[in-house]
Amino acid sequence: MRKIQASLLVILVSLTTLWLLADSPIPSPLTYGAFRNVFMQYSGIIAMSAMSLAMILALRWQRLEAMLGGLDKGYRLHKWLGITALATSVLHWWFGRGTKWMTQWGWLVRPPRGARPNPADLGLIEGWLRSQRGFAETLGEWAFYLAALLLVLALVKRFPYHLFRKTHTWLAALYLTFVFHAIVLTKFSYWQQPVGWVMAGLMTGGTIAAIIALTGRIGADRKIGARVSARRDLPALRVFETELALDPGWPGHTAGQFAFVTFDPAEGPHPYTIASAWHPEQPRISIVAKALGDHTQRLLDNLAVGTPVIIEGPYGRFDFNDGQTRQIWVGAGIGITPFLARLGEMATRRGNQAIDLFYSTSHKDAAAVTRLTEAANRAGISLHIIDSRSEGRLDADIIRARVPEWAASSLWFCGPSAFARSLRRDLLALGLPAGRFHQELFEMR
Repeated sequence: MRKIQASLLVILVSLTTLWLLADSPIPSPLTYGAFRNVFMQYSGIIAMSAMSLAMILALRWQRLEAMLGGLDKGYRLHKWLGITALATSVLHWWFGRGTKWMTQWGWLVRPPRGARPNPADLGLIEGWLRSQRGFAETLGEWAFYLAALLLVLALVKRFPYHLFRKTHTWLAALYLTFVFHAIVLTKFSYWQQPVGWVMAGLMTGGTIAAIIALTGRIGADRKIGARVSARRDLPALRVFETELALDPGWPGHTAGQFAFVTFDPAEGPHPYTIASAWHPEQPRISIVAKALGDHTQRLLDNLAVGTPVIIEGPYGRFDFNDGQTRQIWVGAGIGITPFLARLGEMATRRGNQAIDLFYSTSHKDAAAVTRLTEAANRAGISLHIIDSRSEGRLDADIIRARVPEWAASSLWFCGPSAFARSLRRDLLALGLPAGRFHQELFEMR
C-alpha cells in the first residue's frame, strides 16, 4: 500500500510542479474570475493526466506490473487515479458550470469581456482550436455526466461484475472525447512548455490504451485456450477445484501468481489464484473457487468437464521470494490457494527455509484438512490449523505463541482485507518491519 500511496503522491506533486513552471496559482489582480480561469486549467491537467495514467495501467503491461510490485498494486493505483480524476473533474465542472449558475442567481457579477484577439494574429493551429471551444465545452460536459455515473458505479461493489466490466469499457470511448476537450481548451502556451509535453505524452499513451480496450485487445498476447479436464468438489465448504488442460503457449508460472479465466464470454474474465505448481511436462493448472456470488455459484452448479475456457496470464508478484530464512504463511478461507501451489513446488525442491503455515477456517472440513496436512508433510513445513469457531479468530498473539522466532520472520498473507489490516496493525505495533508483511490486494475493482 505504501508504494501505491507514494506513486500517487509523486504523480500529483510532479504534475503540480510542472504546472507551476508554466503558470501562477495567484493571478494578479486576484479576482474570482481570474482564479477560476487558473484553477480550471490546473484541475483539467490533473484530471486528464490521472485518466490517462489509469487508461495505461488498464493494459496490464508487464513492465509496469514489475515496477509497482504486482498487478494487484497496479489495479489499486488505477482505482485511486480514477477517484482522483473523478474528484478533480467535479471541481473542474463546478468552476465551469457553477460559475454560470452563480452569475444567473446574482451571486457573482459577470466581469466585462476583454477584447478578443484577431484570428489572423493567432496562427492556423491556435485559431482552429479557438473556433472549437464551444463544441469542446459542450462535449466535455455531457461526457463528464456519463463518466461520473460510470465511475461511481465502478466503486459500488454490489453492482454486478459483468455489467461493471461492460460499462467500464465505455469509459475508454468517453476518454477519447476528453482528449479532444483537453486539446482544445488547454491554454495554448502550455503546449510549448514541459507540462504540455508531458500531457501530450500521457494523452497519446492513453489514446492508444483506449483503442486497445475498445477493440478487446487487452492482454491478447497472453491469452491461450484451455479446457476443463477435471473438477473436485468440497460441498460442505461450497468450494470446487477445477483443473485446466492448457493449449500450447503457456509460459509457466510460479507459486502465488494468478490468471484471468473466462468460463463464459458473456461474463468475461475473472481473476483466480493458481493453486498448483507448474510442471512443463504436464501443462495443466488448477484453480480453487468458492461460490460467493452469482458467477461462482453458476460454475459450482453447472461447470462440466470438457468446457472450453480462455486463460490469460500469469500475473502477480506474491512469489515468496524475500530472502528470509524463516517465513510465516497465513491463509484464511479460500486464501489458502497460493500456499497450495507453493507446497506443490516445495515437495519436489525443498529449500532451507523454516516455514509455519497457519490456515484459519470457520468450517474444518475433513477432506480439506487431510489434503492440506499431506501437502505440508511432503513440503516439510509446520502446519497450524485454526478453527475460528472453537479457537477464536487467528491473531498476532496466537502466531507469537506458536512461532517464538516470529520477529525474525516475514509474513505472507492471503485472505479477507479486514483480517489483513487487523493482523498487520497488531504485528507492526509489536515490531515486525512493514516491509516483511506481504499481501496480495486481490480486488480488481
